[in-house]
Amino acid sequence: MPWKEESVMSLRREFVELGSPSGVNRSQLCRRFRISRAVGYKWLKRYRQEGVPGLCDRSRRPRHSPRRTQVPVEQQVLRVRDRHRAWGARKIRQRLLDQGVNRLAAASTIHAILRRQGRIDPAVCAPHPPWQRFEQDAPNRLWQMDFKGHFGLGNGQRCHPLTVLDDHSRYGLCLQACRNQQGSTVQQALQETFRRYGLPERLLMDNGSPWGDDAEHPYTPLTVWLLRLGIGICHSRPYHPQTQGKEERFHRTLKTELLQGRSYWDQAQVQRDFDQWIEIYNFQRPHQALQMVVPARRFQLSARSFPEVLPAIEYGSQDQVRKVLDHGRISFRGHGFRLSKAFRGYPVALRPTPTDGLWEVYFCSTRIAQLDLRVAGQDA
Repeated sequence: MPWKEESVMSLRREFVELGSPSGVNRSQLCRRFRISRAVGYKWLKRYRQEGVPGLCDRSRRPRHSPRRTQVPVEQQVLRVRDRHRAWGARKIRQRLLDQGVNRLAAASTIHAILRRQGRIDPAVCAPHPPWQRFEQDAPNRLWQMDFKGHFGLGNGQRCHPLTVLDDHSRYGLCLQACRNQQGSTVQQALQETFRRYGLPERLLMDNGSPWGDDAEHPYTPLTVWLLRLGIGICHSRPYHPQTQGKEERFHRTLKTELLQGRSYWDQAQVQRDFDQWIEIYNFQRPHQALQMVVPARRFQLSARSFPEVLPAIEYGSQDQVRKVLDHGRISFRGHGFRLSKAFRGYPVALRPTPTDGLWEVYFCSTRIAQLDLRVAGQDA
C-alpha cells in the first residue's frame, strides 16, 4: 500500500528513525507502516547515505545542494527561535548542535541574545513549579493517555485532542483531533496507534468516561477491550492530576508551542498542524527531562503486535466459568452477583481463595472482582 500523500515526508522520517537502530525487526516495521520491504529498505539506505535530504523524491530535489555560506551565530540562534517561538536557550543550543553547528556559545549567551533581540517576554519566562517525576525503566512498560481540554472550531463543532505518551521516552504516540470523547472514538484512534507501535504493558488514564474506575462504572467497553488485548489498566488518583504529570506537561507544551493564539475552521485543519508538530516534538525538540535528548532516541517499537482478530477467551480446567448476563450479573451457587454491564456476553472465571466462601473473579488474565458467598445478594 502506498504512503499517505498528506504526510509522506513525516511518515518516511518516522520510519527511518525507528528502523535505523540495530536489532529492529525491519520486516515487521514495514508491515506496520503498510509498505513493501523493497520500499522500506530503499528509504533506509538513502537515509544512511544522505540523511534527511535523501528522503525527498528524486524528481523534487537535486542530488547535491550547493554549499551554504556560513552565517553569524546570532543569526543561527534567531532563525531557530523564530521557527520555534516557545523554545528556550538550552533547547536552541542543543538543536543547533544536533544540526552539526560547531563552536556554539553557552546557553546563557544564547539567552542574552534572545533577550537583547526582543525574543523573550519576561512575563512568559516566569518559572513554573516542577513536577514530581517517576519514570518507567524501558519503553512500552507504561503509556499515559488523556484528553486535552477541548476548544471550539469555526464550523461550530468542538475539537477534543486525544494524546498518548510513552512514559519512559516521552515519545508522542498519538495526537488525534477527535470530534467527541466517546469510547468508540478512542478505540478507533488506539487501533491505529497499536498497529504502528505495538501494544504496551499498561495504560494509565484518569477517572470517569470513557475510561471507567468510578463507583458506579468501574469498567467500560473500552477498558474491557484493552483487557482482552492483554493491556493492564491503571487510573490516576481522583483529583490528583500530577499522577499523569507527563501528560499534563505535554498538554502545556502543545498549548504553548502550537494552539495558543490560533484558531481553526475544522478538524482536518487541526490534524494537519498536529501531524507537523508531533514530528518536531518527537524528532527535533530536545527534552530537558531527557538530558536534552529527543524522545525518538529513547523510544523503540513494542515486541507485542496488535492482533487484528482477537483470540477466543480461554480459562483453566479448574476454573468455574460463568457468562455475564445482559444486566451485568452472574449467578453462582444460588447467589446473584453484579459485576458490570461492560462484561455482558463475556465469560469470566471464578477461583477460590484460602478464605472459605471467598472467590475471585477473573476476566482473561485480570482480576476484576471478589465474591463473598457468606453475604447473600452482595454486589461484586
